Amino acid sequence: MYVGRIVCVAQTSDERLCAVYRVSSRSFPNRTALVEKDRVRIVPKPGHEGDVAKNPYIAYNCARVICDGEVAVISNGSHTDPIAEKMAAGMGARDALTLSLMTLDYEKDDCNTPRIAAVADKVDGATWLAIVREDGLEVRRIPLAPGHFAYVATYEENAIQPRFSGHWTANTAEEACRFILGGGVFAERKHPVAAVAAVASDEGFTLAIMDVAQWQSV
Repeated sequence: MYVGRIVCVAQTSDERLCAVYRVSSRSFPNRTALVEKDRVRIVPKPGHEGDVAKNPYIAYNCARVICDGEVAVISNGSHTDPIAEKMAAGMGARDALTLSLMTLDYEKDDCNTPRIAAVADKVDGATWLAIVREDGLEVRRIPLAPGHFAYVATYEENAIQPRFSGHWTANTAEEACRFILGGGVFAERKHPVAAVAAVASDEGFTLAIMDVAQWQSV
């Protein structure tokens, strides 16, 4: 089943919060993730830079670590930045997600692609999922337990279900990337391209990226 882009929140077996993103694409698979200090960008691979002219929504900051490393924001588009900036200025996750998604709305591409986002907040010990679709907006705080996760996708599975989605086996950021690319229920979600993970640590959040070719080579 193809569900498009995916954002996920999870709690490791030792109770550390995670926010994870998977790029899945049928039309623009020639993309990769780049880590730049406290953020991650999704960009076309070399030789495919012209794809941005075909669809301006395919390149963006997909992850930001803010508030002195206490909060991770992950999304499938340019709304990553306004959510992060509002939270960095003191706004709570619920309001930052709601205001940013309501303002930007779903993407005006051929599929009216929803905007999705996830927040992991070490200060409150809270995780959030959010989505704005053509037919509505949802923002939910997700109750988690060690070793469990929840997610929302742009297509098919695009309504937030705050219940657990299964057993989360990843404990590191790299393992989280591997899991969302092909572990558990994600093994049945088609056309993976790349993954990005932010996993809480003593120093803040550890960021990791992985292309599908790296995942398949192990």
